[in-house]
Amino acid sequence: MTREPWADVTGVVTAGGRSSRFGSDKALVTWQGRTLLDRACTPLDHAATRLIIAPEGRYQMPGWRVTPDTRPGEGPLAALEAALHAAPDGWVAFTGVDLPCLTCDYWETLLAARAPGVLGVQALDGLRRPQPLAALYHTSLRAHVTDLLDMGERRLRFAVPAGQVRHVPGLDPALLRNVNTPADLPGTR
Repeated sequence: MTREPWADVTGVVTAGGRSSRFGSDKALVTWQGRTLLDRACTPLDHAATRLIIAPEGRYQMPGWRVTPDTRPGEGPLAALEAALHAAPDGWVAFTGVDLPCLTCDYWETLLAARAPGVLGVQALDGLRRPQPLAALYHTSLRAHVTDLLDMGERRLRFAVPAGQVRHVPGLDPALLRNVNTPADLPGTR
């Protein structure tokens, strides 16, 4: 069930990568009884619309629609482009399948930071670096992101023009743990 502040939000999990550093399809890896895909999707279940950016037929999650990446192999900025174009007007809560520790409270903290003139909201990690792979993006960024990709840019950190992104400090850095290899899974070392 959709609830405020989620009414104009599309939850998006990008899961179309090759998982080459992981050695197998990390979206389907089970950690503490749940797949990484389920762990990435669950905190976004309150979103009005829910999308998984991945090849057709690769994954199924109840209540989620798979949307193919429009530029396969081009990375998370291209996945964001696909998400922005597939989402209804509003906000996109965008994350990767390799961030299994995010929570609903994390997303609601970012949602509370939205403001007029802000087109992106990003948490700051423990070193105060912006984290664009677990962030909010407004769909009005569609043309900007497409232009970046058409010019050869692939870095997600440029998805929001300078001055139009809000950074949120003080969140638990453990929430932003990125899983690239099996050893990166919390509790596996």
